Amino acid sequence: MQSLISVDEATHAVHAQPRVRTNESVPLPEAVGRVLADEVMAERAHPPFDRVTMDGIATRWLPVMPAVLRVAGAQTAGGYGQALREADTCIEVASGALLPEGCDCVIPIEHLVRNAQGYSLAPAASPSRGQFIHRQGADCPADAVVLEAGVRIGPPQMAVLAANGVATVKTVRLPIVAIVTTGDALLDVAAPLHPARIRRCSDLAMMAALQEAGLGLPTLQPLSDDPDVLGATLSRLLQSHDVLVLSGGVTLGQRDYLPTTLESVGVRCVFQGVAQQPGRAMWFGVGPNAQRVFALPGNPYSALVCMARYVRPALLSGMGVSVVACEQVRLAAAVPAHVLTQFVAVRLRREPGGEVLAQPLPPRSNADVTTLAATDGFVEVPAGLACEVGHALPLYRW
Repeated sequence: MQSLISVDEATHAVHAQPRVRTNESVPLPEAVGRVLADEVMAERAHPPFDRVTMDGIATRWLPVMPAVLRVAGAQTAGGYGQALREADTCIEVASGALLPEGCDCVIPIEHLVRNAQGYSLAPAASPSRGQFIHRQGADCPADAVVLEAGVRIGPPQMAVLAANGVATVKTVRLPIVAIVTTGDALLDVAAPLHPARIRRCSDLAMMAALQEAGLGLPTLQPLSDDPDVLGATLSRLLQSHDVLVLSGGVTLGQRDYLPTTLESVGVRCVFQGVAQQPGRAMWFGVGPNAQRVFALPGNPYSALVCMARYVRPALLSGMGVSVVACEQVRLAAAVPAHVLTQFVAVRLRREPGGEVLAQPLPPRSNADVTTLAATDGFVEVPAGLACEVGHALPLYRW
């Protein structure tokens, strides 16, 4: 019987392989989801000036404010040059404007009464020195590190980059990935129906898993079960890709040529077979130029489980993305023990008190994509562990 390694051993083996990380510069709008290659410094202090935070007037604070504050000018956001000369005057200001020279207090419009002479305080108004002023450098000083290398660029990071004039961003290059699907029984999504064939779907599902993780658009390469064609195509793909993800042909069937074909094109087997369900037949190897090669079972359930549990985390960590601990969820139903580590598909539901529970919803078969589409991800159940209702387990989202 084939010897199986544990899930932890497989995880360590996948992440232990050496990787060559290269960088590339991209325009800021194209940097969403990418990983910063270098730290980013503040272009200047933020805010770069004493900034008004409310529409109203700017004036000089006094223990007893004048009965009327005469208007001596106006300063809009983006404008500058106004200065307060007399204590019983004020300057009309807009939120975001530079604080006029000589002012140390902003009084919002809702705390004022406008009259022919100027502005008077509303009865409940009680202004204080420094109110509604965002002081220069309060957010960060000039030359401070505002983003660390290795950060994923999301909405807040985009705002920081734009605010500091970073029009071109130095990022870690995305891995170039090919997804290879084998099998004579598979039809293209647009092909006419065939009574003895099924449509190919695992490769598109895995493509979606990579795209959702910000890993770019992979090459999709369907192939027949011809070992000569398989070998020639894999050899060509290894020359132009960093990662190959293969689906199908890794079990011990008579027409499962992948393991031997991979070795014939220079891919060294690191392991074959993991003590897990589904995905027990998973194969992993390293190409002649450190390319990572994942050969996964062809059914959608196994392929997506292995993608979420091994492939996607390995590609992200290879780009320098910090590994975040899995979220923990509690089971809404018991799961019996199994000799292998189980990856159990679950649907999440929120209880009235706010707690999120995971309802086991395993597909009827490993090819049952209809049930799979009703789930949010899967929980990992250690081998030999029987889990009762309420047991906390790590969750992997699709």
